[in-house]
Amino acid sequence: MAIEFIKNPDERNDPPQPLMVHLLALRDMLIFGAGAWIICAIIAGCATPWVMAWLKSPAGEDGKLLQGLDLTSGVSTIISIAGWGGTALAFPFIVYALLRFVFPALTNREKFVLLSILVVGTGFFLGGVSVAYAKTLPMVVAAFQTINAWVGFDMEILRIENYISIVLKTIIAFGLVFQLPLIIFVLGWFGVVSSKALREKRRIAIVLSFFLAMFLTPPDPMSQLFMAVPLCLLYEVSIWAVWLKEKGSFRK
Repeated sequence: MAIEFIKNPDERNDPPQPLMVHLLALRDMLIFGAGAWIICAIIAGCATPWVMAWLKSPAGEDGKLLQGLDLTSGVSTIISIAGWGGTALAFPFIVYALLRFVFPALTNREKFVLLSILVVGTGFFLGGVSVAYAKTLPMVVAAFQTINAWVGFDMEILRIENYISIVLKTIIAFGLVFQLPLIIFVLGWFGVVSSKALREKRRIAIVLSFFLAMFLTPPDPMSQLFMAVPLCLLYEVSIWAVWLKEKGSFRK
């Protein structure tokens, strides 16, 4: 496939089609995407016990402090995991349906660029999830426990609903934030931004990083700090990536 992209970069393989054909293709895409999400949500919901064992790990002590205090705690947990987990599992199928819809109208060069962005973006997203799960969440939980002990609260029970909300929001937020280098690099590749402009706006970017962290993380200063600092570091990585592109280290 990559060879065909290189041999005929500007070739299109879809002649003009009537409007009704495009509408039918759009309908099929929506039906396929919705069906994939429903099936994946059911699978994620059925896997709730195993997912919960994974989510409890950052809390330490095998999650013994986590307790459901309401009669509907189990149901609400299943719904949350089915919604978030179903979306994550269905994402590849939704992207596949979208690509089937738009690919015929693209050139081989555009297809290659789009596929490359999707692959790299997926890697960055998984990297953000890994950092959030392995590093950030244990530090957030430990920091809160330290603050509670200093204030005088002996936390013997943690509400499972609040904990799951913090964990899922933090994981998703980090996965999205780790897309920053890719987005800025793509903008730099097409000449929308330059490394010089990025350096000049560094102070503004730092302020925006902390401002963005306020909305992408749970409403507590610790998780916001753990979000803003990596965001600033990723911005610096983006500057160097754009600079290398400008110097010709990457070929068009």
